[in-house]
Amino acid sequence: MAKQNKGLFCLCLGLFLMYTGLLQAKVVIKKPVNIVVAAGSHPRLYYGAQKLATALNAHGYTAKIVAKALDKRAAIIMVSLSADSARVRFADKAHESTWKEGFKISSNPATHKITISGHASSGAMYGCLELADQVNAKGAIPEKINLTDQPEMVLRGACVGVQKPTLLPGRGTYEYPYTPENFPWFYNKSLWVRYLDSLAENRMNSLYLWNGHPFASLVKVKDYPYAVEVDDATFKKNEEMYRFLTAEANKRGIWIIQGFYNIIVPKPFAEHNHLETQNRNRHIVPIIADYTRKSIAAFVEKYPNVGLLITLGEAMEGTGQDDIDWFTKTIIPGVKDGLKALNRTDEPPIVLRAHDTDAPTDMKYALPLYKNLYTMAKYNGEALTTYTPHGSWADLHRTLSRIGTVQIENVHIMANLEPFRYGSADFIQKCVLAMHNTYEANGLHLYPQASYWDWPYTADKADTRLLELERDWIWYKEWARYAWNCHRNREAEITYWGTQLATRYGCTLQQGKDILEAYEQAGEISPQILRRVGITDGNRQTMTLGMLMSQFTNPEKYGLFSLLYTSEAPEGEILSEYAEKEWKHQPHIGETPEQVMNNIVVYGKKAVEAINQAAPGVKHNTAEFKRLQNDMYCYQAMADSYSAKINAAIHILRYKYSDDVADLEKAIPEMEHSLAYYRDLVKHTENAYLYANSMQTKQRKIPMRGNDGTMKTWVELLPVYEAELTNFKKHVAQLKSPAAIAKKAEKVQLQNAQVNVLNATGGFYSISKGEQPFTDTATTLQDFATELKGLKGIKLSKAQQVKQGTSIQFSNTKPVKVLVGFFNEKSSNYSPPPELETDASANDYGQADVTLANAVLIPGLPPVNVHTYTFKAGTNTLTLAKGACLVLGFVPENQTVPVYDAGLSTTGNIKDLRWLFSE
Repeated sequence: MAKQNKGLFCLCLGLFLMYTGLLQAKVVIKKPVNIVVAAGSHPRLYYGAQKLATALNAHGYTAKIVAKALDKRAAIIMVSLSADSARVRFADKAHESTWKEGFKISSNPATHKITISGHASSGAMYGCLELADQVNAKGAIPEKINLTDQPEMVLRGACVGVQKPTLLPGRGTYEYPYTPENFPWFYNKSLWVRYLDSLAENRMNSLYLWNGHPFASLVKVKDYPYAVEVDDATFKKNEEMYRFLTAEANKRGIWIIQGFYNIIVPKPFAEHNHLETQNRNRHIVPIIADYTRKSIAAFVEKYPNVGLLITLGEAMEGTGQDDIDWFTKTIIPGVKDGLKALNRTDEPPIVLRAHDTDAPTDMKYALPLYKNLYTMAKYNGEALTTYTPHGSWADLHRTLSRIGTVQIENVHIMANLEPFRYGSADFIQKCVLAMHNTYEANGLHLYPQASYWDWPYTADKADTRLLELERDWIWYKEWARYAWNCHRNREAEITYWGTQLATRYGCTLQQGKDILEAYEQAGEISPQILRRVGITDGNRQTMTLGMLMSQFTNPEKYGLFSLLYTSEAPEGEILSEYAEKEWKHQPHIGETPEQVMNNIVVYGKKAVEAINQAAPGVKHNTAEFKRLQNDMYCYQAMADSYSAKINAAIHILRYKYSDDVADLEKAIPEMEHSLAYYRDLVKHTENAYLYANSMQTKQRKIPMRGNDGTMKTWVELLPVYEAELTNFKKHVAQLKSPAAIAKKAEKVQLQNAQVNVLNATGGFYSISKGEQPFTDTATTLQDFATELKGLKGIKLSKAQQVKQGTSIQFSNTKPVKVLVGFFNEKSSNYSPPPELETDASANDYGQADVTLANAVLIPGLPPVNVHTYTFKAGTNTLTLAKGACLVLGFVPENQTVPVYDAGLSTTGNIKDLRWLFSE
């Protein structure tokens, strides 16, 4: 009996202590919750309700979705549509277009009832997601809530490239059929659900799928049955996956947009009709136009709710009538044919990319034919460089924005960021503000932060490949948050992101803010480097791999892309301008390379200090935090290496004017410091990353050509930079030797190769003074680089070149190089030199870089830069864009063409310093 009493006493004491503890902890016994969604509601309402129920259940509630509220004990959350609830926050015209995605959440504490209403299904869904976020943040349903919200941007989307890091055998750029062998992840439904959930969580409403020619994997065209690129079993899988993907996306308020390039045709179609799959200089061929129109019609008929993203440029020749005709006589009629087959009068959206085309003119002719059009242009090219865009690129964006349709800003490729993590909320918020205020745009199309060509994986070395959508969660979340509302208070945002990071890594709020500080300090490094010393804003440059010193001193010889400096950077100077002003003691304007040289060292130091300050408190996701911490060390080493090399380049460029070897000697210790920092970068990356850049084809050029997946790691580049320093030291020493100077003056004589030209209707000429390179003008050669003397050039009709372009057919038993001279002036009268920014095929023959600069002088015409095109043995065709150019001859493939500036120009200090860094 005593034992029973003792046990009863202990039980009562335990219950008392538990009750006392509950009182002290202020634990509230949570009521059941009924989330009311009327029967027959749109799937988006059910999706939002399910996400809200999951959040409630995770925090101790018992939540269920019901059609009617019958449980009187339960708290009620009503999810419904309301005709005017979404218009409250934004009454101005600028935001009128997004009111359908708006919502209102209001509570009545007396009745324990919350109402979520949206004007349309997406708004109601977003209201549910917002309340779920608040439950997750607070651990409970807010006691009182009265909130109205809607997005600022009409379209907020991300993209997935159905493409690969390398080319498929026998195929060109962008040619990737949808097959399990090429894209096993494409058929992974659970991965797609996770990805679509992440988009919905971030309130994104569009998903772009990029591919060169997807139609031959998704539809069959009755008149061209042989055009299908996949077998029947794969075709059925593709149909199933595409229907699954579009249905799941629709459930989340996400519009699927299928991208494609023009003019590209499937390989079976090309082979059947004895055509190339793509040829930039090919004009519109009737059978290709017919096939494309019918493919689009079949696609629209099969998937009428999917939008189309059109790239008129790149695979077609620049701007011109062909672009307009292809858009208005092939693409739009194809869409209309598909709608007619369905007896539909509504128009699925079409997005026109302003890439290598005259988009305003295209739209002028397209809008009378089709109303539901959007435009899109790259925000900072294929990089992230500035939140102060200006110049001609800003003018284009504003022109497109003022057409009357929605202009979408494409944050594209991120060639200067990959592979290191990026999460500067401050930089990104300012970029979105610039999209509104400078570009007047109202849409966002966001590329992955890194590894676009290797989606869904990242470049990180790990036992199991990391998923890009998880590693770069903060990249998506920041852009999406500011696409929804970029006018958020900066101090509040620091707390918001600090809380997000503290929660993820299990540390204090202050340590979360330290992690944000590391992101934001590091976030200035890559943008500032590229915009002051880079070659291009395109993905032919992998900035994190460094740059050759010759690319600092003679960037124009590597295809310097001037828009990077004139529009995608704050007002300022490039290295050559800076050096000239220093020599002439002239005042500097805007941001200078010297300022960036000093800035990036400070950013790197502060980023490492901030991340190390947070490290002791990290308790969750420790492996990922260590990778993030290592990235900050990578940023610092990269910044220090670039800074020292910029300083060295300033000394070397002074030599252009001084001819004083002492200036070159001053560069040696800076180059040594740069190399030491680069070795540190190698140390931090060699066990952390599989590659620096996910595009691993011959289109990549800077710092080194990346043929067959090479030159993609820092370890591979280290010997290149070591040799560069060794060569530089050797040449500096030799400059003091008269014998070495005399040897340097020796010239290589290029030899004619054995070639049979099949269509040289104008005949030939020998490269010598007074010779006429054109059949229809009296123009003569006044001077030329001595290496060219005696080569056998082809006489061409200048008028025909301007009207039709140039096509030279020839046969050769051994590999050869064709020397083509491009006039150094942008004009429709001159054939444009190869430019990888707009033409993915611009290095298919190794032709992208200038070899002999300013190599031919013709009175009354611009100076001529020589590029070399390499062809294998066989019957070949050299095809060049419209405009005059010179075909200067053929040389054996194994003969070295000198790389230097011949100086046949009348403007500027054109001294070529590239020889200082080569053997």
